[in-house]
Amino acid sequence: MFKGLIGWFHKLGSPAYFDTFAARWSPWFYIASLPLFAFGLWQALAVVPADYQQGDSFRILYIHVPAAWMSLFVFGLMAFYSAIALIWRIKLCEILAMACAPIGAAFTLITLLTGSIWGKPMWGTWWDWDPRLTTELILLFLYLGVMGLYGAIDDRRAAARAAGLLSIVGLVLLPVIRYSVVWWNSLHQGQTISVFGESSMDSSMILPLWVMVFATKFWFAGSLLARARADNLRREAGKAWLRERVEKLQ
Repeated sequence: MFKGLIGWFHKLGSPAYFDTFAARWSPWFYIASLPLFAFGLWQALAVVPADYQQGDSFRILYIHVPAAWMSLFVFGLMAFYSAIALIWRIKLCEILAMACAPIGAAFTLITLLTGSIWGKPMWGTWWDWDPRLTTELILLFLYLGVMGLYGAIDDRRAAARAAGLLSIVGLVLLPVIRYSVVWWNSLHQGQTISVFGESSMDSSMILPLWVMVFATKFWFAGSLLARARADNLRREAGKAWLRERVEKLQ
Protein backbone atom coordinates (compact mmCIF):
# COMPACT_ATOMS: atom_id res chain seq x y z
CA MET A 1 0.00 0.00 0.00
CA PHE A 2 2.80 2.41 0.93
CA LYS A 3 4.60 1.67 -2.35
CA GLY A 4 1.37 2.28 -4.23
CA LEU A 5 0.92 5.65 -2.52
CA ILE A 6 4.50 6.66 -3.33
CA GLY A 7 3.95 5.57 -6.94
CA TRP A 8 0.76 7.64 -7.15
CA PHE A 9 2.56 10.76 -5.87
CA HIS A 10 5.33 10.11 -8.37
CA LYS A 11 2.82 9.92 -11.21
CA LEU A 12 1.09 13.05 -9.93
CA GLY A 13 4.32 14.94 -10.59
CA SER A 14 3.87 14.30 -14.31
CA PRO A 15 2.31 17.39 -15.98
CA ALA A 16 0.08 15.19 -18.16
CA TYR A 17 -1.14 13.06 -15.24
CA PHE A 18 -1.72 16.12 -13.05
CA ASP A 19 -3.76 17.76 -15.79
CA THR A 20 -6.02 14.70 -15.95
CA PHE A 21 -6.29 14.53 -12.15
CA ALA A 22 -7.07 18.25 -11.74
CA ALA A 23 -9.60 18.28 -14.59
CA ARG A 24 -11.43 15.33 -13.03
CA TRP A 25 -11.50 16.37 -9.38
CA SER A 26 -11.61 20.17 -9.34
CA PRO A 27 -15.32 20.37 -10.33
CA TRP A 28 -16.25 17.77 -7.70
CA PHE A 29 -14.63 19.77 -4.92
CA TYR A 30 -16.54 22.85 -6.04
CA ILE A 31 -19.80 20.87 -6.18
CA ALA A 32 -19.19 19.41 -2.72
CA SER A 33 -18.72 22.89 -1.25
CA LEU A 34 -22.04 24.29 -2.51
CA PRO A 35 -24.49 22.32 -0.30
CA LEU A 36 -22.20 22.88 2.67
CA PHE A 37 -22.17 26.63 2.07
CA ALA A 38 -25.95 26.65 1.60
CA PHE A 39 -26.63 24.63 4.77
CA GLY A 40 -24.08 26.52 6.85
CA LEU A 41 -25.37 29.95 5.85
CA TRP A 42 -29.00 28.92 6.34
CA GLN A 43 -28.20 27.67 9.84
CA ALA A 44 -26.12 30.75 10.64
CA LEU A 45 -28.65 33.30 9.41
CA ALA A 46 -32.01 31.67 10.11
CA VAL A 47 -31.67 28.93 12.72
CA VAL A 48 -28.97 29.82 15.24
CA PRO A 49 -30.27 32.15 18.00
CA ALA A 50 -28.86 35.64 18.43
CA ASP A 51 -25.97 36.06 20.85
CA TYR A 52 -26.99 37.37 24.26
CA GLN A 53 -24.30 40.09 24.15
CA GLN A 54 -23.64 40.84 20.49
CA GLY A 55 -27.13 40.23 19.13
CA ASP A 56 -27.28 39.42 15.41
CA SER A 57 -23.90 41.06 14.77
CA PHE A 58 -22.17 37.87 15.85
CA ARG A 59 -23.48 36.01 12.77
CA ILE A 60 -20.70 37.44 10.62
CA LEU A 61 -18.26 35.16 12.47
CA TYR A 62 -19.59 32.26 10.36
CA ILE A 63 -17.79 33.87 7.44
CA HIS A 64 -15.02 35.64 9.37
CA VAL A 65 -13.68 32.68 11.36
CA PRO A 66 -13.46 30.13 8.49
CA ALA A 67 -11.84 32.78 6.29
CA ALA A 68 -9.35 33.68 9.04
CA TRP A 69 -8.40 30.04 9.59
CA MET A 70 -8.00 29.54 5.85
CA SER A 71 -5.79 32.65 5.53
CA LEU A 72 -3.29 31.00 7.90
CA PHE A 73 -3.71 27.45 6.59
CA VAL A 74 -3.18 28.44 2.94
CA PHE A 75 -0.04 30.43 3.76
CA GLY A 76 1.38 27.48 5.68
CA LEU A 77 0.56 25.13 2.80
CA MET A 78 2.13 27.54 0.30
CA ALA A 79 5.34 27.60 2.34
CA PHE A 80 5.27 23.79 2.62
CA TYR A 81 4.98 23.37 -1.16
CA SER A 82 7.69 26.00 -1.65
CA ALA A 83 10.08 24.16 0.69
CA ILE A 84 9.57 20.90 -1.23
CA ALA A 85 10.11 22.74 -4.52
CA LEU A 86 13.32 24.37 -3.30
CA ILE A 87 14.77 21.16 -1.84
CA TRP A 88 13.75 18.59 -4.47
CA ARG A 89 13.13 20.87 -7.48
CA ILE A 90 9.66 19.46 -8.07
CA LYS A 91 7.95 21.67 -10.64
CA LEU A 92 4.42 20.70 -9.62
CA CYS A 93 5.07 21.91 -6.07
CA GLU A 94 6.20 25.26 -7.48
CA ILE A 95 2.94 25.46 -9.40
CA LEU A 96 0.82 24.49 -6.40
CA ALA A 97 2.63 26.95 -4.13
CA MET A 98 2.04 29.85 -6.50
CA ALA A 99 -1.59 28.81 -7.04
CA CYS A 100 -2.11 29.12 -3.27
CA ALA A 101 -1.15 32.82 -3.16
CA PRO A 102 -4.19 34.52 -4.78
CA ILE A 103 -6.61 32.19 -2.97
CA GLY A 104 -4.97 32.90 0.37
CA ALA A 105 -4.96 36.62 -0.37
CA ALA A 106 -8.71 36.46 -1.06
CA PHE A 107 -9.37 34.70 2.26
CA THR A 108 -7.22 37.25 4.08
CA LEU A 109 -9.08 40.15 2.47
CA ILE A 110 -12.43 38.59 3.44
CA THR A 111 -11.11 38.21 7.00
CA LEU A 112 -10.17 41.89 7.20
CA LEU A 113 -13.41 43.13 5.63
CA THR A 114 -15.70 40.99 7.81
CA GLY A 115 -13.64 41.90 10.86
CA SER A 116 -14.13 45.60 10.08
CA ILE A 117 -17.87 45.11 9.59
CA TRP A 118 -18.07 43.35 12.96
CA GLY A 119 -15.82 45.93 14.62
CA LYS A 120 -17.97 48.94 13.70
CA PRO A 121 -20.93 48.07 16.01
CA MET A 122 -18.73 46.33 18.63
CA TRP A 123 -15.82 48.78 18.86
CA GLY A 124 -17.38 51.87 17.32
CA THR A 125 -14.79 52.01 14.51
CA TRP A 126 -14.10 50.27 11.22
CA TRP A 127 -10.41 49.87 11.97
CA ASP A 128 -8.04 49.86 14.91
CA TRP A 129 -4.31 49.16 14.92
CA ASP A 130 -4.98 46.16 17.10
CA PRO A 131 -2.23 43.45 17.12
CA ARG A 132 -4.48 40.81 15.50
CA LEU A 133 -5.78 43.17 12.80
CA THR A 134 -2.34 44.63 12.09
CA THR A 135 -0.62 41.25 11.74
CA GLU A 136 -3.44 39.97 9.51
CA LEU A 137 -2.93 43.05 7.31
CA ILE A 138 0.79 42.26 7.13
CA LEU A 139 -0.19 38.73 6.05
CA LEU A 140 -2.17 40.21 3.16
CA PHE A 141 0.88 42.25 2.13
CA LEU A 142 2.99 39.07 2.24
CA TYR A 143 0.54 37.30 -0.06
CA LEU A 144 0.62 40.26 -2.44
CA GLY A 145 4.41 40.29 -2.24
CA VAL A 146 4.58 36.62 -3.25
CA MET A 147 2.21 37.26 -6.15
CA GLY A 148 4.08 40.37 -7.24
CA LEU A 149 7.49 38.68 -7.10
CA TYR A 150 6.20 35.68 -9.05
CA GLY A 151 4.82 37.98 -11.74
CA ALA A 152 7.92 40.19 -11.93
CA ILE A 153 10.37 37.51 -13.10
CA ASP A 154 10.02 36.11 -16.63
CA ASP A 155 11.58 32.72 -15.90
CA ARG A 156 8.71 30.82 -14.29
CA ARG A 157 10.89 28.43 -12.29
CA ALA A 158 13.20 31.17 -11.01
CA ALA A 159 10.16 33.29 -10.17
CA ALA A 160 8.53 30.45 -8.22
CA ARG A 161 11.73 29.81 -6.27
CA ALA A 162 12.15 33.47 -5.33
CA ALA A 163 8.50 33.88 -4.34
CA GLY A 164 8.58 30.56 -2.51
CA LEU A 165 11.54 31.68 -0.43
CA LEU A 166 9.57 34.78 0.60
CA SER A 167 6.66 32.58 1.70
CA ILE A 168 8.98 30.42 3.82
CA VAL A 169 10.44 33.50 5.52
CA GLY A 170 6.89 34.77 6.10
CA LEU A 171 6.03 31.67 8.14
CA VAL A 172 7.33 33.44 11.25
CA LEU A 173 4.24 35.68 11.11
CA LEU A 174 1.72 32.84 11.56
CA PRO A 175 2.34 32.15 15.28
CA VAL A 176 2.41 35.91 15.89
CA ILE A 177 -1.09 36.21 14.39
CA ARG A 178 -2.30 33.13 16.27
CA TYR A 179 -1.11 34.28 19.71
CA SER A 180 -1.33 38.06 19.31
CA VAL A 181 -4.44 38.25 21.51
CA VAL A 182 -2.52 36.41 24.25
CA TRP A 183 0.82 38.20 24.02
CA TRP A 184 -0.52 41.79 23.84
CA ASN A 185 -3.46 43.80 25.10
CA SER A 186 -5.96 43.47 22.30
CA LEU A 187 -9.43 44.68 21.44
CA HIS A 188 -9.91 41.51 19.44
CA GLN A 189 -12.08 38.87 21.03
CA GLY A 190 -10.11 36.03 22.65
CA GLN A 191 -10.35 32.41 21.55
CA THR A 192 -13.88 31.08 21.87
CA ILE A 193 -13.63 28.08 19.54
CA SER A 194 -11.20 25.21 20.09
CA VAL A 195 -10.52 22.38 17.66
CA PHE A 196 -9.41 19.89 20.30
CA GLY A 197 -10.42 21.45 23.61
CA GLU A 198 -13.67 22.83 24.98
CA SER A 199 -15.18 25.84 23.23
CA SER A 200 -16.76 28.69 25.20
CA MET A 201 -19.27 29.14 22.36
CA ASP A 202 -22.71 27.65 22.94
CA SER A 203 -23.04 24.18 21.41
CA SER A 204 -26.12 25.22 19.40
CA MET A 205 -23.97 27.75 17.52
CA ILE A 206 -21.02 25.49 16.68
CA LEU A 207 -22.48 23.13 14.03
CA PRO A 208 -22.91 25.72 11.24
CA LEU A 209 -19.43 27.06 11.95
CA TRP A 210 -17.83 23.65 11.34
CA VAL A 211 -19.97 23.20 8.24
CA MET A 212 -18.64 26.49 6.89
CA VAL A 213 -15.08 25.45 7.78
CA PHE A 214 -15.43 22.27 5.70
CA ALA A 215 -17.13 24.21 2.90
CA THR A 216 -14.17 26.58 2.61
CA LYS A 217 -11.77 23.60 2.60
CA PHE A 218 -13.60 21.95 -0.31
CA TRP A 219 -13.84 25.22 -2.22
CA PHE A 220 -10.13 25.83 -1.67
CA ALA A 221 -9.23 22.36 -2.96
CA GLY A 222 -11.26 22.92 -6.13
CA SER A 223 -9.83 26.38 -6.68
CA LEU A 224 -6.25 25.22 -6.03
CA LEU A 225 -6.51 22.41 -8.57
CA ALA A 226 -8.15 24.70 -11.16
CA ARG A 227 -5.52 27.45 -10.81
CA ALA A 228 -2.64 24.98 -10.73
CA ARG A 229 -3.97 23.23 -13.81
CA ALA A 230 -4.16 26.54 -15.70
CA ASP A 231 -0.56 27.43 -14.76
CA ASN A 232 0.59 23.91 -15.64
CA LEU A 233 -1.00 24.20 -19.10
CA ARG A 234 0.66 27.58 -19.69
CA ARG A 235 4.06 26.13 -18.81
CA GLU A 236 3.51 23.03 -20.94
CA ALA A 237 2.33 24.90 -24.04
CA GLY A 238 3.82 23.30 -27.12
CA LYS A 239 4.63 19.97 -25.46
CA ALA A 240 3.75 16.78 -27.35
CA TRP A 241 1.30 15.41 -24.77
CA LEU A 242 -0.70 18.66 -24.79
CA ARG A 243 -0.79 18.82 -28.60
CA GLU A 244 -2.13 15.26 -28.68
CA ARG A 245 -4.93 16.12 -26.27
CA VAL A 246 -5.88 19.21 -28.22
CA GLU A 247 -5.98 17.18 -31.44
CA LYS A 248 -8.26 14.60 -29.82
CA LEU A 249 -10.69 17.36 -28.80
CA GLN A 250 -10.85 18.79 -32.31
